Amino acid sequence: MGNGNISRCPGMSRVCTLLWKKSVLKLIDQRKLPFKEVYVSCKSADSVAKAIKDMVVRGAPAIGVAAGYGVALAALKFRGEDKEKFADYINENIRLLSGTRPTAVNLFWALDRMKKILTSDKNLEVSKIKIKLIEEAEEIGKQDLEINWKIGQNGKKIFDKATGKIKILTHCNAGALATSGYGTALAVIRSLDAEGKVANVIVDETRPFLQGARLTAWELHQEEIPFFIISDNMAGYFMSIGEVDTVLVGADRIASNGDAANKIGTLSLSILARYYRIPFYIAAPISTVDIKIESGDNIPIEYRDKKEVREVLGKIIIPEYMAVENPAFDVTPAENITAIITEEGVIYPPYKKNIGKIFKSKR
Repeated sequence: MGNGNISRCPGMSRVCTLLWKKSVLKLIDQRKLPFKEVYVSCKSADSVAKAIKDMVVRGAPAIGVAAGYGVALAALKFRGEDKEKFADYINENIRLLSGTRPTAVNLFWALDRMKKILTSDKNLEVSKIKIKLIEEAEEIGKQDLEINWKIGQNGKKIFDKATGKIKILTHCNAGALATSGYGTALAVIRSLDAEGKVANVIVDETRPFLQGARLTAWELHQEEIPFFIISDNMAGYFMSIGEVDTVLVGADRIASNGDAANKIGTLSLSILARYYRIPFYIAAPISTVDIKIESGDNIPIEYRDKKEVREVLGKIIIPEYMAVENPAFDVTPAENITAIITEEGVIYPPYKKNIGKIFKSKR
């Protein structure tokens, strides 16, 4: 992987997360934001896997799109026309990519799509299967952008009857940086802001990786949407004084009963929102729903390097002799979620029934 500044891409937001250059995938290095805007060049599945694992790219949809391109890069690397060796090589790289982040189901959704191309077109020449894999990766990226826009449009309809401007609290980063562009929770915020309906966005800093303070705030600044940052433990105070009308967050995996895994700290917000009778919305694509999982109890929770807790932007704040833990996600129970905003529409309780209806209609 190599770093290099490049110009912004056109699109629905001013933030460009991924740039596909046919033989190179360029990813904005989210570890360096907001102080440096540099891109990392990935030329192999190995380098994409490392970028996902090291949090160069993060956010469930963006991870899925990046993984699709990782498979495309693997296909481009292969030399020869032996179909069996090619299939083995691609499957090996898919296994590599699938081991990077366990909680985000979009990763596995995208890799499954790439696997289907490999099997459904297995009778073609290797050179033609390569083209099909590249086209599928590109299609995943294109569809993600379209899905995000639909999420924004569907989400803003919830607030059609709002008489004044809306005060929103969000956690982590569910914006363009977490997707191929536009975002999920931030897609709703962007759509509302376009109609002049956003009074303010309160951005949780989101310890320990500071995705809110570093990434969401940076995106909102780029879009000139009003906001301010708070530390995570201030959310209850701002809810108690009437500064929050709604909570909007993303998700990394949603169970078939509506339980939703999202960045650590989301569960606490949902409990606070329920106590103060504030609507709590999840915004996520249908691909984030893992219909095979019955409840949040079955969602695997990723634990990350304890150094992320011990340090803030490289400065040690907790000595080595003090024990720490670092779960990256928690699960918000369905009963704390007002609705789930998707590209297929807004899903209300009962979730198991209404999520099931969407999946039945897609068969």
